Amino acid sequence: MGITPEILDTAEEIIAELEQAPSPPEDTIGNVNFGLEYERIEKLPLSQRIDLLAEFKKRLDELAQKKAPITEEKAETLVTSSRDAALINRATLWEALKLGDEEAKQLTQGVVTATREMVKSTARLVDEEIFQHELVKRLIERSNGTVVQHMTRVFLNGLSFLSYYNEQFRSTSLTNRIRIHFAKRYRQYYRQLLPHLHPEDIVLERVFYKGMQAVPEVDFHHFATGFLVHDIGKAETIEYHEGEAGYNRDIIEEHVKIGYQAIMNKTNYPRQAGLIAGYHHEYYGDPSGYGYFREYLAQYRKANPKATQDYCMTYELEPILDYQSLAYFPAKVLEIVDIFDSLTDPMRSYRKPLEPHEAVDFMRKEFIEEKLKIDPILFDLFVQFLERRSSQ
Repeated sequence: MGITPEILDTAEEIIAELEQAPSPPEDTIGNVNFGLEYERIEKLPLSQRIDLLAEFKKRLDELAQKKAPITEEKAETLVTSSRDAALINRATLWEALKLGDEEAKQLTQGVVTATREMVKSTARLVDEEIFQHELVKRLIERSNGTVVQHMTRVFLNGLSFLSYYNEQFRSTSLTNRIRIHFAKRYRQYYRQLLPHLHPEDIVLERVFYKGMQAVPEVDFHHFATGFLVHDIGKAETIEYHEGEAGYNRDIIEEHVKIGYQAIMNKTNYPRQAGLIAGYHHEYYGDPSGYGYFREYLAQYRKANPKATQDYCMTYELEPILDYQSLAYFPAKVLEIVDIFDSLTDPMRSYRKPLEPHEAVDFMRKEFIEEKLKIDPILFDLFVQFLERRSSQ
């Protein structure tokens, strides 16, 4: 079935909805976005939050040693640990926002350390099978907070896609395959981003700073941490689009800035995690996107009018912080997973969720062909990832 006119709304409306949360049923207790689990986490003393993260790490490590396919126990542990880790971080970081930076870092240090260790254990257990597994989906849907469901899915599915991405480097000649088709399939898109370069100079090495590469283990864990906490800045009960208040772009943008500030200033999380939280709606600078990077880049260009950005994205921090690159690789990965999840979210009470193939068609049309917002190479890899999962 194709995309019907009823489903196919404007890109602006869809972008607005990426941040919304539907109203809960009248008999739902707890806040809209984070549900009953968040109220439970908020009441825990800090020491118990840290102990809970440590217990999850232990259980994940035990499951990793078994090397078993997805079972009820494995799925339950992955979902519960991911959900509670996101909520623990959200509760702790919002408490930290009330403190000075150094005091906040002392408060959050135990949670940061325990979360990073738990993320490493999760990464060892997650593979691409997680993305489509019905058992995992059903367990996530048990949570009654719309944002916590989204955070859990995006974390696990982001890890799953990143694992697939790395696996392609190990088992296939991925870079050579893309290079063969680059001029015909991709150059037209990247010319929009690098118009100051001669067309023949726009090659794969201009898309990826230092060339396309697999993600090293240490960076993989940094990126995974960013995936986990990417939405900690979201408000508890605000209805982002539905309801009498309607769409408020300032409220939509606020969660990115709160999350970025909390992670960068109030914790000792790696800077990679902060940039992912702050840059995951940049959309290659398209006006429909938002985030701190475009503001910083505009200031830099004003101060350095002759400066140019000669690369589309970077795996490393320095080229994005020095304004050599237009985007940060893990943020571009997260954009794709985040948008796909929002379009296919089964809990969207205000709009029929798209089927995966409908979401893919919509994303290609509205986020690549109409206006270049997500990365076309990473998107094609994501589509291949979906196709491989659906065929198994």
